[in-house]
Amino acid sequence: MMQLHIDGLRPRRARLFASVAALAAGAVLLAGCAASPSTSSSSGPLKIGISLSLTGDFSDSGKAAQRGYDLWASVVNKSGGVLGRQVKLSIVDDASSPDQVVTNYTNLITQSKVDLVFGPFSSLLTVPASRVASRYHYSFIEPAGGGPSVFDQKLTNLFFVQPAPTTKGGDVFADYILSLPANKRPKTAGYAKLDDPFSAPIAASIQKRFEAAGIKTVYDQTYPAETADMTPIMSGMSAANPDVVVGGSQEADAFAQIQAVIQLKFNPKWLFESNGANSPGDFPAAVGANTEGVFSSADWYADSTVAGSAKFISDYIAKYGGDAQKIDPTSAEAFSAGLLVEQVAKKTGKVDNATIIKTLHSGSWPTLVGNLSWDQYGAPKGSYQLVQWIDGKLTTVFPAATARHTPVAPKPHWAG
Repeated sequence: MMQLHIDGLRPRRARLFASVAALAAGAVLLAGCAASPSTSSSSGPLKIGISLSLTGDFSDSGKAAQRGYDLWASVVNKSGGVLGRQVKLSIVDDASSPDQVVTNYTNLITQSKVDLVFGPFSSLLTVPASRVASRYHYSFIEPAGGGPSVFDQKLTNLFFVQPAPTTKGGDVFADYILSLPANKRPKTAGYAKLDDPFSAPIAASIQKRFEAAGIKTVYDQTYPAETADMTPIMSGMSAANPDVVVGGSQEADAFAQIQAVIQLKFNPKWLFESNGANSPGDFPAAVGANTEGVFSSADWYADSTVAGSAKFISDYIAKYGGDAQKIDPTSAEAFSAGLLVEQVAKKTGKVDNATIIKTLHSGSWPTLVGNLSWDQYGAPKGSYQLVQWIDGKLTTVFPAATARHTPVAPKPHWAG
């Protein structure tokens, strides 16, 4: 998300993302006929409709979002609800389908007559879903759709619940490297980029800044989504022997990149993966003890010191069991969507769509993923945290104001 995420920056971003741009163009048709705002009752349960990928390509992350939404509802209801109204979630399965997500949100608004809606998982589904919400004048707080196609729609009802747009996920790594004294910076860099509209731009943004600062590109390879064996790509990287390796990756290819460089016994001084390495459970499961020193970016993880994080973890474990290190950041992002509704209600004494849209467009709003504010089209104005695997845990290492450890460089040698 983190999903970047890192969805954003998030794990398990399926290759369906390649069709987002075309879908965005088609979704404009939904705006052709505006409808009247919801006339829901201000008493009784606060009904919130959500479409999630409980089956299909995005089902793992969809279920993580469901856990976050359900946890928020149970916590807020135990404390008396929102303005005294108990929250009632209506969650329906979109099977990871853009067509189904349109049907789901249309039915939730026009037939179930929910008071509010929250977003689905992925930009692929957020684009058409947000158009439906806009057509009916509903606010659209969404935790997992931060690609360019989402904000290119220029919708004023949308609010992405992560610190920054997904493609900004590498900025914090570039900030860290360029903060080093010139004599301690890497001299050369190599880039391995997944050919999708979310991964490659992250690495490309880092590359542009590095080159402007004099860090020479010695390897630059973009590979198709269907690439399973990363050994040829990373063999070229190893031969070029850059000081810093940047992977513009999603999850599976990030794991494959790391596995390949371990086999090649190539150990760069710095190694950043835009996604995959920010998955607290999946990354160590894929690469074993070879997590040490790998960088990524994130908005939430188990050792986060953000206010409310410890209680979120405690409540999560009480409801679902397991261990804090295995909590998917998507759950924290979805939980944070609910926190925003609570805060608007507390500030204004109202919880209708027009009030939510107007109110969130000003000020800064504390959540589990940081203090959020947005531009007029719902793109967050903040930045992600730089995290690094240190002693087997994801740890914030930059910026210094929020770091829990200084960055470890050069990267320790692979465990083998």
